[in-house]
Amino acid sequence: MCGIVGVVSSEPVNQLVYDSLLLLQHRGQDSTGIATTEGNRLYMQKKAGQVREAYRTRDMRALPGKMGLGHVRYATKGSAANEEESQPFYVNAPYGIVLVHNGNLTNTRELTDELYRIDRRHLNTSSDTELLINILANELQAQIGPGDLDPDQLFTAVSRVHERVEGSYAAIALIAGHGLLAFRDPYGIRPLVIGRRPLGFVGFEWIVASETVALESQGYEIVRDVAPGEAVFITTQGEFLSRQCAANPSLVPCSFEYVYLARPDSIMNGISVYDARLRLGDKLADTIAEYTPRGDIDVVMPIPDSSRPAAMQVAQKLGIEYREGFYKNRYVGRTFIMPGQAERKKSVRQKLNAMGSEFRGKNILIVDDSIVRGTTSKEIVQMARQAGANKVTFTSAAPPVRFPHVYGINMPSRRELVAFDRKIPEIARELDADYLIYQEVADMQAAIVQGSDVTNLEKSCFDGHYVTGTVTEEYLRWVEANQLS
Repeated sequence: MCGIVGVVSSEPVNQLVYDSLLLLQHRGQDSTGIATTEGNRLYMQKKAGQVREAYRTRDMRALPGKMGLGHVRYATKGSAANEEESQPFYVNAPYGIVLVHNGNLTNTRELTDELYRIDRRHLNTSSDTELLINILANELQAQIGPGDLDPDQLFTAVSRVHERVEGSYAAIALIAGHGLLAFRDPYGIRPLVIGRRPLGFVGFEWIVASETVALESQGYEIVRDVAPGEAVFITTQGEFLSRQCAANPSLVPCSFEYVYLARPDSIMNGISVYDARLRLGDKLADTIAEYTPRGDIDVVMPIPDSSRPAAMQVAQKLGIEYREGFYKNRYVGRTFIMPGQAERKKSVRQKLNAMGSEFRGKNILIVDDSIVRGTTSKEIVQMARQAGANKVTFTSAAPPVRFPHVYGINMPSRRELVAFDRKIPEIARELDADYLIYQEVADMQAAIVQGSDVTNLEKSCFDGHYVTGTVTEEYLRWVEANQLS
């Protein structure tokens, strides 16, 4: 998962982009990048690590211009340690383009061959973002004539990108001397939202970002989401243009955004993330009541922070005391998105501390947002027992993660998933929990989409159905065989 932002302003944008990336830092902590444009020049800074520690005053001074974009990276393709694969990516023709991308392309093998053999373009990394920018540049080059860039040519190029590219992608690009382009895959799997704020008495300043929190916190009005398959072009003068560029778009957003990845104060596709998590708690409470004897639970506890809304609803609906037994160290990153099992296991103990007074002699029901590899969950159960818990019931507000996620979340290998090829009692034994209860898939979908215009969710890691229809068993084996540690 990554966080992206693009800004068209009447003032220098370096600080605006920086502040936006701070608000999106939860979406990626491996590396970060900012690019700006002034006149026909593009300026770029890419750094390893988190935003606040990465940039210096001299870096920000080297980013002039009133139009810019930024990225925070959580590696799903390429190497997390390789700064060269950090975003943005740059191509010099046509015009000069820099691009950032959130998502994951699933036909990279075919595209790599086409770019080399047909388009005669060179790739210098294994990043699918480099693939995407080269395909966009190639299709735009094929459209432009002897005159200046025409928005029709730009939208036609995006249409060709949709025809060639498979997978998930929300992308923002700067085209030197012309404007900012943003587009979203035909299924709208990854999020992208538009905001604006008044520019004097006439016109607007614009922002496009992964989550609404980057808009509202900086005084922008939420306009709407970029529609699946849509492209948006904002000129250097602030003129806003858009067009549907996909033949058969259909909104199927990623369910994991609502379960875990997004900030609770964001709104995605018209759905409040916080409200969705409350409803997940309501649904989970019904399942807990069905499968767990009431006397076996003394208190309900969340794993901070993303499971807190669901845990509060579970406690309220079941009439059981809600307590906070785990204290979180906020200076440790999110363990799910850390590379490597050993690093995740080490970070759980650094991130969470169990307060013995809340556990001693009690039957504890722990609510987490999800269980992926099981490393974090097993450590948490052990911490609860060591703190004096009598019994530990572990519950997940999401269903069992049984299948690889290939659309932008780092779950490429079935062997890493604790629920793969295991029944729930077997998973409970693996986690050392007395009881283990999961959300039902149908309940998860109903809870998230309730009251919205969304009718379906991308939930392949739970049910094995890949919405793009092009993910085969052979492809999954190839991903597993070629995943980078």
